[in-house]
Amino acid sequence: MSVLPGILTAVPADNDLDWLLTLQRGVLSRSQALACGTTAGQLRHRLRDNGPWQRLLPGVYLTTTGVPTREQRHMAAQLYAGAQSYITGSAALTFYGIKGQQQQQATVDVLIPATHHATSHGFAVMHRTRRMPQQWTQDLALRYALPARAVADAVRGLRQLPTARTVVASAVQRRQCTIRQLGAELHQRHDARDALFRAVLAEVAAGVRSAPESELRDLIIKSGLAVPLFNPRLFWNGHFLASPDAWWPEAGLAVEVDSKEWHLLPEDWERTMARHRRMIAAGLSVIHLSPSQLRSQARKIVADIADALASGRPAAGVTWLPAA
Repeated sequence: MSVLPGILTAVPADNDLDWLLTLQRGVLSRSQALACGTTAGQLRHRLRDNGPWQRLLPGVYLTTTGVPTREQRHMAAQLYAGAQSYITGSAALTFYGIKGQQQQQATVDVLIPATHHATSHGFAVMHRTRRMPQQWTQDLALRYALPARAVADAVRGLRQLPTARTVVASAVQRRQCTIRQLGAELHQRHDARDALFRAVLAEVAAGVRSAPESELRDLIIKSGLAVPLFNPRLFWNGHFLASPDAWWPEAGLAVEVDSKEWHLLPEDWERTMARHRRMIAAGLSVIHLSPSQLRSQARKIVADIADALASGRPAAGVTWLPAA
């Protein structure tokens, strides 16, 4: 991906102000306004109490009244940070439609070069880095770090493992980035603050693919039940059958965490139901759980799995491979 040249600094010969305001969603820096011919006196007049413009950050203005939109806040933070800046973290996640950061929407995280001296102010939070993005996603004048970087930066600011799981799972399930891309991002990070991100990716490496599946894994391990295979690939008479969330081959038992929230596309839910029918036809025992049951009925779930393990037997013709 490439950046459009000069969006934040250069001014074309004609329609200067209109051009900038379109690209920047009505947000303008002081230097841009002056370069477009606005005088200091005109700026003061437009920014007066009850005037037509409003100050969002030092030297950054919204040229309309009313509450700024999410994109206008992002634009203001980027202009405040300078030409070599990129939106990342929770703000970028909202752009990509990745879940798990709703509680963080009061701030806009911005990456700036380590040598720059811009300081955080208001809702704009500066993050100095020696690893400035070499690629990005551009939306008019806005520049967003790619999803894998945005996810890692967002998780760095979290404290709770379930929330971190939600962020990573949502990014992968919405196909904004791959597990491989997240792993490559982690490989380039060498900071104790990335311990939570590292823990979530370790779960992914163990075969866990979503936040609810992570909770199932925790429940099984803490309960003392025999540890299953997570997300193995099952085959029936040589043909691919399914990849259940947990699988005990010695008992022919599969456990699935089912939720329309985590099967984000309608066709995903339909495939889940078709997979269930195939597993039953192959002679598997299948226990279906919802994320809410994992949290409210943990003891009963453990008992049900223990009973199924005690009474189960291997499914004829079913073989398996570990999670890819």
